[in-house]
Amino acid sequence: MNRRNFFKKGSLVALGSTLLHPFDSLANEIGYDTTAKYKKAKNIIIIVSDGMSIGTLNMADLYLSRKTGKGSNWLSLYKENKVSRALMDMASASSIVTDSAAASSSWGGGVRIENGGLNISKSGEAHFPIWQKFKKAGKKAGCVTTVPITHATPAGFCVNSKSRNAQEDIAEKYLEHKFDVMMGGGDDYFASNKRKDKKDMYQEFMTKGYQVVNTKQAMFSAETNKPILGVFDDNALPYAIDRKNSKELTQKIPTLAEMTKKAIEAMKNHDQGFVLQVEAGKVDWAAHGNDIAGLIHDQIDHDEAIQVAMDFAEQDGETLVIITTDHGNANPGVIYGSKANANFDSIQNYKHTNEWVLNGIGKETSISQIKERIHYANTIALTNEECKQLLDYYKDIPTANGLYNPKHLPFNLLATMQKLHNSVGWISMQHSADYVELAMYGPGSQLLKPFIKNTDLHYLMLEAAEVENSF
Repeated sequence: MNRRNFFKKGSLVALGSTLLHPFDSLANEIGYDTTAKYKKAKNIIIIVSDGMSIGTLNMADLYLSRKTGKGSNWLSLYKENKVSRALMDMASASSIVTDSAAASSSWGGGVRIENGGLNISKSGEAHFPIWQKFKKAGKKAGCVTTVPITHATPAGFCVNSKSRNAQEDIAEKYLEHKFDVMMGGGDDYFASNKRKDKKDMYQEFMTKGYQVVNTKQAMFSAETNKPILGVFDDNALPYAIDRKNSKELTQKIPTLAEMTKKAIEAMKNHDQGFVLQVEAGKVDWAAHGNDIAGLIHDQIDHDEAIQVAMDFAEQDGETLVIITTDHGNANPGVIYGSKANANFDSIQNYKHTNEWVLNGIGKETSISQIKERIHYANTIALTNEECKQLLDYYKDIPTANGLYNPKHLPFNLLATMQKLHNSVGWISMQHSADYVELAMYGPGSQLLKPFIKNTDLHYLMLEAAEVENSF
């Protein structure tokens, strides 16, 4: 796709459409809807399942199909031929395997940068983030996520930063640019008693007219005529399945779909429209941990957010919905075997994630307690020897922090043991260089070609909304 300015062409567009599509008037007479593909996208909702390999999409659909008789909303859009579909090359400037910061920056700034940065090239050149472009064009803009709102994927649409890890600074930049709805985790980067500089970012936001909410009920009660900052946990939000099986968490923590619905409600009546990024960020974290319960249920959370966006877009008629992921991770899948069906179906009985299981084990835990905890969480019976292997791991845990496994818990070991019971295999605990799934619905979706580069998506969004790329 050419990198050019996109201007409103008024009557020239109408004339061009008549010359290029002379049979549309006839089509209209016999009932075909030909106007939708020529509409401008007043609103854009992009829904990202961070770190979703194709196997993750596949397993969530299988899980829902076998449990409820109805597959995922995402795959239903394919089956019903409701969307344009493509593969997207997500390579960064430094590697064919991207991280989330470079991936989001390719969409946000329209340029491939090196892993680890946000819209700043190696030479130091800053690329204007797309949500700022839309704000300057008069639209409202927001992000919701299940990880810290200051994390790489939302930040890549919103700000410039040399490092994705500068989350305290990113929180300040959100206020500087006055984004309208920002919700997720990340109290560590806003609260005065947790920030290194002791600055009270909540007070800073409230001084500028924001409503600050930290519970689901407070979010539901927030007014829709004022900007909203919602921060619901210290770091990332709990995994969906752990939230569902805790009354306390269910009452306090909103789902991704609930945050998406509130964000739309808060911005939908704006005359110039809105743009919203929705991220299921913990799909990526679960893949890093080979955590099947976390992976499937957070992918389902993403799928429920898709339905919220689609319900609005189908009724609204002026909204482009984009559904995708930024890279693969761990490439999980159901492995062939005579018991594959029954083994995979056993995941329907899981009550908690492997993170929940392993955080409840320590050096003083007994073999019988480990067996009991895992049976409660997964309804599987590990052998005494398997439990001893897990327990031995806790006797000499490394002290250095890990990005997605700071306590260095034995995630891979437990996943390997579970494989015998659920038939799910993993190739790694890291990102992969997958070409990723991309689906679009609504005005602008006709611009999508079957195979694109990640940076093309930046310009497609501008073109769909007829916003000039001249900032």
